[in-house]
Amino acid sequence: MGTNGGFNILDLFWIFFMLSAIQPILRQQLLNAARQRAIAALEHERNSRVILLIHRQETMALLGFPILRYISIQDSEQVLRALQMTDPEVPIDLVLHTPGGLVLAAEQIARAMKHRPGKVTVHVPHHAMSGGTLIALAADEIAMAPHAVLGPVDPQLGKYPAASILKVIEQKQPKDIDDETMILADQARKAIDQVRGFVAALLQNETRTREDAEKLATLLATGTWTHDHAITCDDARDMGLPVTNDIPPAVVKLLALFPQPVRQQPSVEYRPEPRRRPQDTPAN
Repeated sequence: MGTNGGFNILDLFWIFFMLSAIQPILRQQLLNAARQRAIAALEHERNSRVILLIHRQETMALLGFPILRYISIQDSEQVLRALQMTDPEVPIDLVLHTPGGLVLAAEQIARAMKHRPGKVTVHVPHHAMSGGTLIALAADEIAMAPHAVLGPVDPQLGKYPAASILKVIEQKQPKDIDDETMILADQARKAIDQVRGFVAALLQNETRTREDAEKLATLLATGTWTHDHAITCDDARDMGLPVTNDIPPAVVKLLALFPQPVRQQPSVEYRPEPRRRPQDTPAN
């Protein structure tokens, strides 16, 4: 306040600063409330427990640096906690939107889903790659949007695919390979065997023999494709996975409540409203 009892420019600056600081907090609270309402509505519609595992690029508080999210140990702890709070017979609807993450965390979630007596449905509105696919393989049903994709589950060691590290060992003489590469190759072989064995156990059921499960696990876990290869709905069905396109519209709409942080002009823009074909007008 100024000495004459009125506002000065500094006072207005501080008011603007405080409002700017509070506005993101209020917006986030409103968004969280909208998410909870959407989850409650979907649970009521499907008479199930709805769990979201959605990874978006997020921004650090205050500093504004982008952070890429992935499946972590914290995620697996939260999912397991939600399952522990749910009667074993209650169906589970797990919404997956993720690029993947830690194998250990994904395996924990997948194992817990596989052992549930109640039906487990995984919903994939856009993509569930790598560890996300590993979790989806444990479901009784995988509901995918028409253009959604899964991906291979071959392990990665740092920035290198485990299968590619083994190729070096196959194509070079031991005397031409350094110790670090030899160590990585040993770890790569173990990682592939572990993931392939785990996937084969997930896939074996009343309608799929152990032999067929091992063949499919080898296809998915041993570097048949690049790690970002898109496995479409048709591809997944051809593999014998329990894929449908019966994904509830409410699931797709849920992703609108997880917006990416926008710091620049968006690269995709449209009017957010349904667009119908105009009715044919009768001739005069």
